[in-house]
Amino acid sequence: MVRDMGRNKGLWKAAVLCLPIVLLCACSDKGETPNGDASQAEPARVSVIRVKPEPLTVYEELPGRVSAYRSAEIRAQVGGIIQKKIFREGTLVDKDAPLFQIDPAPFAADVDAAAAVLTRVEAEFVNAQIKFNRAELLSSKNAMSTESLNDATAALAQAKANVAEARANLAKRRLELSNATIRSPISGFIGQSFMSEGGLASPSATSPLAVVQQIDQVFVDVRQSAMSLEDLRNTASEAGVSNPQALAVKIMTLTGKPFSQDGKLLFSDITVDSATSSLGLRILVANPQGQLLPGMFIRAMVPRAVYSAALLVPQEAIARDSAGRPQLMIVGADGTGTARTVTLGEVVAGRYLVRSGLAAGEVVVVLGKERVQPGQHLETPPYLAAVSGKQG
Repeated sequence: MVRDMGRNKGLWKAAVLCLPIVLLCACSDKGETPNGDASQAEPARVSVIRVKPEPLTVYEELPGRVSAYRSAEIRAQVGGIIQKKIFREGTLVDKDAPLFQIDPAPFAADVDAAAAVLTRVEAEFVNAQIKFNRAELLSSKNAMSTESLNDATAALAQAKANVAEARANLAKRRLELSNATIRSPISGFIGQSFMSEGGLASPSATSPLAVVQQIDQVFVDVRQSAMSLEDLRNTASEAGVSNPQALAVKIMTLTGKPFSQDGKLLFSDITVDSATSSLGLRILVANPQGQLLPGMFIRAMVPRAVYSAALLVPQEAIARDSAGRPQLMIVGADGTGTARTVTLGEVVAGRYLVRSGLAAGEVVVVLGKERVQPGQHLETPPYLAAVSGKQG
């Protein structure tokens, strides 16, 4: 009997030791799927876009300086004391508007003197004409020598010349009187006056009296690398434009906002700067509100590449493999995701241009690609850029 009790006690010990192993095996069996296939797992939720071709222009941002469309330095053409300033600084003046008045009295006196000289030589001309007529009549009757006729002819010619000289001198004096009123040669805004009433104006002065600038249109001068010039020509060709100057140029203001008017490329220099390997571009921009002022630094967006059917994906859609190559997760017709290596181009407004490896109409995973397993079915709500931070 003692032997039976020892045997039963050993059986109990063996049963207690085996119980945890049995329970562990039971839990493992519950955790496995019937077939052990990842495709039977719960679908992964990702955000996707369907790629559509769209036109795209890639711009090169270049710093530039604004200059006036036309600029005129106001200078005196005659010397004298300035009696009056006939404009207000910083205002718009019309062409031929009077700006300064130089004391006209000396010039008016010169005009009167020149007019008197003209009257005198005209009287001399009349007298010379009478003498010539008389000499010609007497010579025809052989009552005057040939020498006397020649003298009368020469006197008449000299009198004509004196009249012409006096008339030219009078015209000059009248022009000087007119120039005593200094006028604007162009329409535009006039800046600071560098001389006030009582100042002595001189044609030989080194500084102008004022400056008038036309800014309803302005030039923007930028510099571009010589290599980019060939890209610009290729861009024009791809856009179906024979002349690169026909390409529109975007203008950005000092605050970084787009300007309301596009610019037009006028020309590029034909000489490359040997120090910087760059050349100059001049852009004409309409400036009806006068927002762009001469001397202002702004940025010009010059077209660098034009695509008629570009494929763009958000930057968030790009992943990298172990070698650093860019990849996209493509959703196939069976609803599963496959990584595919692509070739990328420029980044435009937060989106990559895909040069190769992607076809129009394909579905690309933007958010959630890290949770995609091979062969796993995907739940694919559309990607919304405005709420991309909430997408999971």
